[in-house]
Amino acid sequence: MSNKIMTIQLKSGNVKILLRPDLAPKHCERIEQLAKEGFYDHCPFHRVIDGFMAQTGDGVNQDGTGGSSYPDLTQEFSSHPHKRGVVSMARAQDPNSANSQFFICYTDCPHLDNQYTVFGEVESGMDLVDGLKKGHPGSGVVADPDCMESVTVEESV
Repeated sequence: MSNKIMTIQLKSGNVKILLRPDLAPKHCERIEQLAKEGFYDHCPFHRVIDGFMAQTGDGVNQDGTGGSSYPDLTQEFSSHPHKRGVVSMARAQDPNSANSQFFICYTDCPHLDNQYTVFGEVESGMDLVDGLKKGHPGSGVVADPDCMESVTVEESV
């Protein structure tokens, strides 16, 4: 099986994420589909909590309240730990409500294990994720957020 790399282009450089279809095949498929359609281009990191995670992927409303036009995904929880650099799907209270939004963990978050679908891991550029504008200490909402300039998925070389 070939590996696929998702590249998030930021103004500060590129973040490379190894997709993990072995953990979450349907979620990886959705991410690749949305990236190919340009859904994530110019999408903000609307919620960034220092010491926890950076969330993005609302290509519709740009504020964390939207998703794609595709149906929500059935969860693909695994025992893979939510550690620094892990990329996981955001969702509402319903475990089967992940759609397009995702987050990158800044630190180990064991309380998220088996609660959210892990679909990737940052291979390079975590320092760029660390440099994203942080949100309000309570809500994590970012007033003037950094954006993903573009997102692509390609076979790794």
